[in-house]
Amino acid sequence: MGVLAAAVFANSLGNQFAYDDHHIVFQNTAIHSLETLPGALITPYWPNDYGRELGLWRPVTTGAFGLQWALGGGSPLVYHAVNVLAHVASSVLVVLLLAQLMPLAAAWVAGLLFAVHPIHVEAVANVVGFSEVFSTVAILAACLIHVRGPERTGWGAALAIGALYAVGFGAKESAVTLPALIFLLDAARRRIGWGELGAYVRQRWRGYAVMAVVAAGMLAGRFAVLGSVARPFAPLGASQLEELPRIWTLGEIWTHYVRLWAFPLDLSADYSPDVIPVSIGWHLTSALGAALAVLVLMTALIAWRRGDMTRDALATRAAAFGVVWFVIAISPVSNTVFLSGVLLAERTLYLPSVGLAAASGWLIVRLWRERRLAAGALLAAALIAFSARTWTRTPTWHSNASVFANLIGDHPYSGRSQWILGDEFLRIDAESEALRAYASAIGILGQDYQLLTEISMRIIGTERYRLSEFLLRQAIDVDSTFALGPALVAVLRAEQADATGTERYARMAVRILEDDGVRWHLLAYALAAQGKWDEAIPARARAEALIDTGFWQARMYQAYLRQRDGDRVGALAAIDSAWAAVATEVGRAALDSVRVSDFGLEPLLVAASDGA
Repeated sequence: MGVLAAAVFANSLGNQFAYDDHHIVFQNTAIHSLETLPGALITPYWPNDYGRELGLWRPVTTGAFGLQWALGGGSPLVYHAVNVLAHVASSVLVVLLLAQLMPLAAAWVAGLLFAVHPIHVEAVANVVGFSEVFSTVAILAACLIHVRGPERTGWGAALAIGALYAVGFGAKESAVTLPALIFLLDAARRRIGWGELGAYVRQRWRGYAVMAVVAAGMLAGRFAVLGSVARPFAPLGASQLEELPRIWTLGEIWTHYVRLWAFPLDLSADYSPDVIPVSIGWHLTSALGAALAVLVLMTALIAWRRGDMTRDALATRAAAFGVVWFVIAISPVSNTVFLSGVLLAERTLYLPSVGLAAASGWLIVRLWRERRLAAGALLAAALIAFSARTWTRTPTWHSNASVFANLIGDHPYSGRSQWILGDEFLRIDAESEALRAYASAIGILGQDYQLLTEISMRIIGTERYRLSEFLLRQAIDVDSTFALGPALVAVLRAEQADATGTERYARMAVRILEDDGVRWHLLAYALAAQGKWDEAIPARARAEALIDTGFWQARMYQAYLRQRDGDRVGALAAIDSAWAAVATEVGRAALDSVRVSDFGLEPLLVAASDGA
């Protein structure tokens, strides 16, 4: 089992960092040193200006990435090898766990399907998929400890399960479902009616109590780091789901769940609108998906009840168990109860697919009892086809170039493809083409906060500040509770030496995010430039307590301070220091203007041009 799992994913060992790997691992300097790694564990998972807004905190994953960086010196090979080994462990644990619920042959078939299935390529072959795979390893190990233990959970088992729960939860939020999965395992192995609940609780309360403490601790940690326990938001380009009945869109997504498991030929790194459209009413696909979901659930219920009337209840309930496992495990990202930020992502199906593997293994073994030739042929065909598709799909995640080429080739007119095209055009200085692609992406995906802010950040690099600010103001109109929009506008205003505008937006940013040291520095600068020293001095003290920075506006604070104190020489020295820190033409022009208007100095840009 483990050998097969390793073999089909062996070609992922040659992959580099791709897609989100660059942001979370390669460019995340906080995890590149064992000295700074502990601090990274108490920061958002996404190490950028909108990390808090994305609402993710995964300290176990962040810590593991830091240790792997130290082990391999930043080599992608180490990360991919760890992912493959984690997938091997998951595949073995699937067999060991399911063997407690169904015949060993069915458990083996389920494990084989899980080991080679193409739906797992994104999770295993992309470095950041480690969070999915490692969290699943922890969850399956906890479940195995539970089912192999006695009917009365002791403190030793409870603490072991709690420790694994903490590891899984710290790796990926979907591990929150472990208590429900454990209850499902118990319900599948014994009848738990209303009359038996009291006895069940007396036997199992230690395990559930420890998991409750772990969950409370993890949620408290999320609140401390992110400012909220959870902040559900609409998937990219699907803000209509906040208003429209979701069932219209979910019905179509459910058909993709079935398709991706049974016929995983067409795989994609993106399922945003225009790949899966947001539906504004019933249509054939959504109605088919909803009907299929009802049919599967009803069949599972019948199989579950039938298990109560047979001698081999475990085997009979296996298919139903698989369906319910999938429903529980997919619930955090299904957009059914709350919005999850994605319509569909193949990586999120890793843990839920354990249930699909269980149901498939049971069905094939049942078929074997009646039609051996057909069952053997079906299994052989599935394993060969799945292995081949996995092997050919893995290189897609080799690098950004391969991911983007496949995405644009598969869905050239999707919003995300146009967004990626804009980034790529900008990278090669094709600005007009980039702006057209960005406009197309916004037209397809709509006024999405993340989209607007990320595009504006790319455009800031071209010094098109008016366009950047226009997009950022739109983002603020979309959601004024996020700090990134006003924080970036404050930067733009400061770069143009607009003290009044800088003060306005910096205040807005620090009201939302009080520990934003950069914006406190900008606020102190803006207040000092206006002579508001009663406010500027405490703002500067707050900034220095949070972060030490060298951008030119922070250094100009010292120039204004020295000028206020009558220290002309000190003011000139601070201005020279600020000039050395200016990185853009707009900033140089702004600082030159300030030198003339506020300090009565000769404009350096004019002098430089005359000298030339």
